[in-house]
Amino acid sequence: MGGSRSGCPVAHGPHAALPPALPVGDVVAEAVEFLHLFHTERRLPGVAERVAQVREEVALTGTYRHTREELTYGAKVAWRQSARCVGRVRWAGLRVRDRRDVTTVAGIAAELTRHLAEADNGGRIRSVMTVFAPDRPGVGPRARIWNDQLIRYCGHRCADGAVVGDPAQAPMTDAVVGLGWRPPPVPGRFDLLPWVIETAYEDPTLVEVPRDLVREVALTHPAYPWFGGLRLRWHALPVISNMRLRVGGVDYGCAPFNGHYLSDEIGTRNMGDGHRYDQLLPVARGLGLDTSREDTLWREHAALVINQAVLHSFRLAGVRVSDPHTESELFMRFCAQEERAGRPVHGDWSWLNGSVGWAALHAVHHRYYDTRVPNPNLWPVDRAYGPDGAVALTLRERHDAARRRED
Repeated sequence: MGGSRSGCPVAHGPHAALPPALPVGDVVAEAVEFLHLFHTERRLPGVAERVAQVREEVALTGTYRHTREELTYGAKVAWRQSARCVGRVRWAGLRVRDRRDVTTVAGIAAELTRHLAEADNGGRIRSVMTVFAPDRPGVGPRARIWNDQLIRYCGHRCADGAVVGDPAQAPMTDAVVGLGWRPPPVPGRFDLLPWVIETAYEDPTLVEVPRDLVREVALTHPAYPWFGGLRLRWHALPVISNMRLRVGGVDYGCAPFNGHYLSDEIGTRNMGDGHRYDQLLPVARGLGLDTSREDTLWREHAALVINQAVLHSFRLAGVRVSDPHTESELFMRFCAQEERAGRPVHGDWSWLNGSVGWAALHAVHHRYYDTRVPNPNLWPVDRAYGPDGAVALTLRERHDAARRRED
C-alpha cells in the first residue's frame, strides 16, 4: 500500500469518480451485499439476523455501525479489490486499527504516531490501516488529513519560480505556510512537511511529524561511488492519507494506510520524473552517457541505475523494498488464488505494470483484467486546498452548515 504499487492503490489521481452519497435504499443494498460476502467468506452463521438489524438501524439513522470484525474484513477486501495495486497477494495480512472513537485532533495525531511506529517495525515494513470515525451521511468526513501521505517533503517556492524540494508538494507547502507554519531559514530538498488535521469540531491544526519515527535511507550505488555525492534520500514508509475507505455503504474519509515501496516508485517516479526531483540528467552525466540524442536511451539507463541504488540502499539499511520482477510474479500468484476462489481479478492494466522500461518483461503485462471498481474499495478524496494552497470549506464549516439546515 501507500504511494506504493506494492501495497495499495496509489493516490496520484482518481481511477474513477468517487461514488456520491448514497440514498438510504442504496446504503441498505450495499450493506446487504457486503454482509452476505462477509458471512460467506468467513463461514459465519446469522447473516439474516444481522441484515435485519442493519435495516432497522439504517431506517432510524441513515447509516449503521460495523462490528470490529466487519470493519477489519471490509478493509482487507477493499485492498483485495483495489484495481491499481500490484501487491494484493498480501491482502489478508493487513493489520486494521479500529480507532473510530478517536475524534479529536490531538487524539488523531497520537494515533498517527502509533501507526508510524507499528508500520515501520524496525524497517521490516508491515501493512497497516488506521480507521477513524465514519462520514456523516450527506455531509462528509468527520475528520480529515490534508497531507496525501503522512511523510512528505516540502516543495519550497523560490522567487524565480523554481522549487526547492518536491515540486508535487508545493501547493501543500503553500497551504501550511498559510496556516502559520514557518519553513526552515535555509530551505532544503528533504524538509518534512507538518501534518494538517481537522475535525468537524476543530479547525485545521498544524502538527509536527515526530522526527524520530521517520526512517530515511540515503541512496548510494554499489558500483558508482559518485552516486552518493548526489545526496539523495527517501523515506522508508509510504502511508497514504488522502483516500476514503468504503465498506458496505459506509464511507470512512479518514483511514490512512500503508504498504511498502517498490523500487520504481522511488527510483523512476519520485527521483526521475521531470515534475518531481528530476534526477535522470544528473545521473546520466555521472555515467558519462550521451544525452544529446534520445536514441541512446540515456533516460532508461539512468532510471535503471537509480532503481539499482534504491534496491541496494534500502536492503543495506534493512528496510523492506520490492523489485518489479518479484512483485509481478507474486501478483500472478494472487490472480491464480482469486480465480480458484471464483472471484474476478479487478485491475487497471496501466497501473499494474511497472514504470521502468522492463515492464513488458513481466507476466502482469501479458494479461487483462476486470476493469470494474467494486466496493468495498478505496477512493480518492478531494484536496482540502487548491493549486495555490488556498483552503476550501473546512469540515467544521461544512458540518455547521448542515446543522443549520437541519434546525
